[in-house]
Amino acid sequence: MSYTANDYSNLLGMEGFSETLLKNHFTLYHGYVNNTNKLTQILDAMLKEDKTGTPEYAELKRRIGFEFNGMRLHEFYFGNLGGKDKPSDYQKATKIIEENFGSFANWEKDFKATGAMRGIGWVILYQDNVNGRLFNQWINEHETGHFAGCTPVLVMDVFEHAFMTDYGLKRADYIAAFFKNICWDAVEKRLK
Repeated sequence: MSYTANDYSNLLGMEGFSETLLKNHFTLYHGYVNNTNKLTQILDAMLKEDKTGTPEYAELKRRIGFEFNGMRLHEFYFGNLGGKDKPSDYQKATKIIEENFGSFANWEKDFKATGAMRGIGWVILYQDNVNGRLFNQWINEHETGHFAGCTPVLVMDVFEHAFMTDYGLKRADYIAAFFKNICWDAVEKRLK
């Protein structure tokens, strides 16, 4: 079964994100989808040819996590952008955030501070599927550092490609633009 890239062209014209930045970012996302499909096909062929004991198979098995999660995290990221709504319009989301962080302001401060940390990666607001608790987590690479058994609720890309074209080294300005464009409807639908 092949994966198909989603169309996020509805985000073009979004305040704070140039067309150049978004189109470049979409192209990068398409690369993750294509690489996931290629690796899946190669691994399937190697399995059929009984080449599972090879170093090549082992390395491709390790690599597919990077490509697959690169695909999925971009889908979460683009899927929670394009909103013109306010968090206060979504009582379920704000209530759960307030219960977990003491206030919405505390959660926002922690999420933004996590995103402002040095390095490349992702910031993910996770919900623990067992007890419902929320966590803001930094992910260095696509495939490492994820909280097992947790659902990504809000995803922010903080690799340079997500902001350098428009903001240079001003990551805080990018984070502010991201917050202006959160689709709280998508966030609320991801919450359990």
